[in-house]
Amino acid sequence: MSVFPYENGRPVGYNAQMGLIVLQSDETLEYELRRIFPEDGVALYTARIPSAQQVSTNSLAEMASSLKNTATLLPPKLNYKVVGYGCTSGAAVIGAEAVSDQIKAGCHTAAVTEPLTALISACQENGVRRLAILSPYVEDVSETLRQRLRRAGVETPQFGSFNEEKETAVAHISANSVLAAATVLFQRGGCDAIFISCTNLQTLDIITEIEKQCSCPVWSSNLVLGWHMLKKAGLKARSPEAGTLLHDVGL
Repeated sequence: MSVFPYENGRPVGYNAQMGLIVLQSDETLEYELRRIFPEDGVALYTARIPSAQQVSTNSLAEMASSLKNTATLLPPKLNYKVVGYGCTSGAAVIGAEAVSDQIKAGCHTAAVTEPLTALISACQENGVRRLAILSPYVEDVSETLRQRLRRAGVETPQFGSFNEEKETAVAHISANSVLAAATVLFQRGGCDAIFISCTNLQTLDIITEIEKQCSCPVWSSNLVLGWHMLKKAGLKARSPEAGTLLHDVGL
């Protein structure tokens, strides 16, 4: 065997190293975030957390005990600018502070975010106080999210759902179905913006079209999570056309 000398080069994430905890059942989040995040010098490392195929408040709460161990599965010697937890309803059930504490106990990161914290931040920055929420899940799962928003000063006068419990079905709900439902929901009136909840829903390609039809901000779980992670990392969005929320990120 011949042994050769080598030099150390710069890491692939020379501009930023970010982490992402994705539900085992999620088929959509990574694909959509990679379309938002810049390519050059930005590394996104993912770890999968065990999650149930049938969504309930109990199954969401069970993820709390796995967050720390899942965070340890991210490359261990890196210092992350931000780690995202990819579950809107899970963040609502477990609580943002508990999510952050568990992830920081498992890896070295300057910041932690999830779709609920990101959504509240987006509402505060854009003066949104009344949301129309479209969810894929049964009502009791979404009610915890609505309560968390209410405590943060955001009302949800319009709420609609596909009333689906199975994650495999949620991942395959068509973008056209989401577009049609979100538009009808907003047209009932009384809201400043639309929020499409769940990282497993395919939303990125229809955000701009819904904004055109409804003349209001339209956000999804994946969009607000990506937006907040970019802000925490001090990065500019790769795809600012995917909704007005991304227009000023990194500028």
